[in-house]
Amino acid sequence: MPAPFQHLALIGLGLIGSSIALAVKKYLPTLRISAFDLSETVRQRALDLGLADLVAHQPGDAVTGADLVIMCVPVGSMKAAAESVAGHLLPNAVISDVGSSKAAVAAQLRKALPHARIVPAHPISGTENSGPDAGFPELFANRWCIITPAGNADPEDVGKLSTFWTMLGARVEIMAAAHHDRVLAVTSHIPHLIAFAMMGTAADLERVTQSEIIKYSGGGFRDFTRIAASDPTMWRDIFLTNKEAVLERLQSFTQELSTLQEAIHAEDGEALASFFTRAQAVRRGIVE
Repeated sequence: MPAPFQHLALIGLGLIGSSIALAVKKYLPTLRISAFDLSETVRQRALDLGLADLVAHQPGDAVTGADLVIMCVPVGSMKAAAESVAGHLLPNAVISDVGSSKAAVAAQLRKALPHARIVPAHPISGTENSGPDAGFPELFANRWCIITPAGNADPEDVGKLSTFWTMLGARVEIMAAAHHDRVLAVTSHIPHLIAFAMMGTAADLERVTQSEIIKYSGGGFRDFTRIAASDPTMWRDIFLTNKEAVLERLQSFTQELSTLQEAIHAEDGEALASFFTRAQAVRRGIVE
């Protein structure tokens, strides 16, 4: 299958941006890649790693001639990144992103680029690592990429972007932006928030337990809190741009915690067992 685009421009070369570059080189080798990152150190490292045919010193130079531009920056920086390339885009260029919150990002992109062909997307993949050295071409293999086009988006643009992500190994789903944000609040954003909070609790206890929290942390603690090592700036922006959905789900989670707290206080073993059994069934369904 021929590549749906001829020239890809990446704005941002962290984990996702570098992984897209490496995946394109592996699966779409005829696609030209140009790139830009605000950090001079990252730009130099991208050159060393051979991530792009051109690593530009200015964002406008990176997008010149590109028919697909992907913004790989924290969602709070999306508007500024889009504004930095305005005036340098091809009229038919598809503008996309990889942000974990979609409604707010789409609004930022439309405000910065009111006449652009915008098709937001979110590859649900990543690790706790960041930076260009963290990227690898299989990051998107068999992972979902959710595309959230506006109602007036060109179906051909949506189809081409879907093909692009499919050719990088992803499974593509089309979804409304608001629905995406509600789903991701449960599956990603709240779990990260809990992991960050748990590490705060552990840090407080660590000061009074002579390092026993860290020393005796089991696999469950380490596995669950692994995601707390993720980029703080990225997650700050995600929570602020998906505020409504996160707060709604957080209220529900708080109510569940209160139910458990009451059952433990009352020594209600039957209620605890029933709660855990339902949770176990949900977990098994997810795995299956």
